[in-house]
Amino acid sequence: MIRISDLREMNITPETALGFVPRVVIEGEDLVAVVRDLMAEVTSEGVTALESQAQRFDHVSGHSLVVTHDYLTQSLRQLDDDLREAMEESIRRVREASEDIVPGSSETNFHTGGSVRTRWVPVLRAGVYVPGGKAVYPSSVIMNVVAAQAAGVREIVMVTPVQAECGGQIHPTIAAAAALLGVTEVYAMGGAGAIAALAYGVPELGLRPVSVITGPGNRYVATAKRLVHGVVGIDSEAGPTEIGIIADDTAHPEYVAADLVSQAEHDVLASAVLITTSMELAERVTEALGRRAQSTKHAPRVRASLEGEQSAIFVVDSLDHAVMMSNALAPEHLEVMIENPQDILERLTDAGAIFVGDYTPVSAGDYLAGSNHVLPTGGASRFSSGLSPATFLRSQQIIDYDKAALGHVADKIVTFAEAENLPAHGEAVTARFDEGL
Repeated sequence: MIRISDLREMNITPETALGFVPRVVIEGEDLVAVVRDLMAEVTSEGVTALESQAQRFDHVSGHSLVVTHDYLTQSLRQLDDDLREAMEESIRRVREASEDIVPGSSETNFHTGGSVRTRWVPVLRAGVYVPGGKAVYPSSVIMNVVAAQAAGVREIVMVTPVQAECGGQIHPTIAAAAALLGVTEVYAMGGAGAIAALAYGVPELGLRPVSVITGPGNRYVATAKRLVHGVVGIDSEAGPTEIGIIADDTAHPEYVAADLVSQAEHDVLASAVLITTSMELAERVTEALGRRAQSTKHAPRVRASLEGEQSAIFVVDSLDHAVMMSNALAPEHLEVMIENPQDILERLTDAGAIFVGDYTPVSAGDYLAGSNHVLPTGGASRFSSGLSPATFLRSQQIIDYDKAALGHVADKIVTFAEAENLPAHGEAVTARFDEGL
C-alpha cells in the first residue's frame, strides 16, 4: 500500500522540498518519435492514416470519421433522464462561473493626448479533445465547450476516439453531451493523430485547422499537443491526474482516504499525496486506504497508483513545512483539510485548483462545483493555469494618437531610435512634422 515518509526534523525549505517530491516520468525520446510519426502520417495521408490508426489502436474499421447530426440527436434523445439532469446542472454552474471571469475591455487616456484601448478577442475556431479509454467523460465535454462558448468562440470542433463496443461510433454519452451544448462538428478520431488533424486540418473531411486545442488525454495526446504548440495554442499538457491533500489531526481519515482513492482510480500513473502534521492521521489513512482500495470497483488500478513512486504520505513538523511541500509538488488538485484553512490559503501559490474544507472534495470540482476540471499536471501549475475562457481569448491593444499627442513624445521616440541604432524608426515620426512633405 501507499508508503509513509517521515520528514519530521528534516530541513525543509522551498529549495529542499523539491527533493522530496514524488514525480512519475512518463516521457522519453522514444515516445516523442512515435508521436511524430503518427502525426506525420495524418498530415501526409489524411483519412487513410486516421482510419489505419483507428484500426490499430481502437480496433475499429469501416467506420465514419464524421459523426452525423442524426447520431448526436439520437444519443441525446436516449440519454438517461437523471444523467441529463446532472449534466444540465453542471453546464449551468460551469457557464455561470466561466462567464463571471471573462475579462472586460479597458482604455487608458493620457493627459497629453493619445489612448490605448485593450480588448479581448476570441479565437475563431477551437478544437476540443475528449478522451476515451478507461472511462467515459461527458464532464470533459462540458468543461471544454462551456469555457470556449463563454469566451465567444463561434466554431467549436470536438474529436473523441471511436469505440468498438459502441458499434464503431463514439460513445453515445459523449455524443449526447455535444448535442446538449450545440456542438455539431464532431469527429470519431483519437490519440496523436486527432491532434494533428485539428492542428493541420483534413481537407478530405472538410476539417479546417483550429487555432487552439484543449482537453486532457493520454501521454500520446499530451506529447502531440506539445509538438503542435506554436502552430496552434494549447491549454496545457494534461497528463495523469494528481491529488495533493494537506491535513492536520482534525481531518477525518475516511474522507482523506476516499479522496485519494477517487483520483487513483483514473490511472495506474495517477499521483495521490497526503501531507500531514499528524503521524496518527497518516496511519489511520493508510488503514482506511487498505480497505477502500480492496473494495472499490477499479481495485487493481487504484492499488497500482497508490503503490507507485508518484504517491506517498508525508509527515512533517508544521503547516509551514506542509505549505512548502505542497508548493513544490504543485499538484493539479489540492485539498486543504485543516482546522483553519484560511491561515495558509494565501501561501498556497502553486496548485491547479484548491478545494477547501471537509465538504469540498475534488469530485465536486470534477462535475458540479462550477469550477473547471481541466487543470495543469506534472508541476505545470507553477507557471500555467487551468482551462478558462481566457484560454480562448487574445488581448489586443488599439492605439490612437493624433498629431498633437504624437508631437508630445516625438523627441523621446527619436532618442530611443538613435540609442538602438534604428534611425528609420525616428524618421517615421519626424516625417509627420516635416512641413515640406
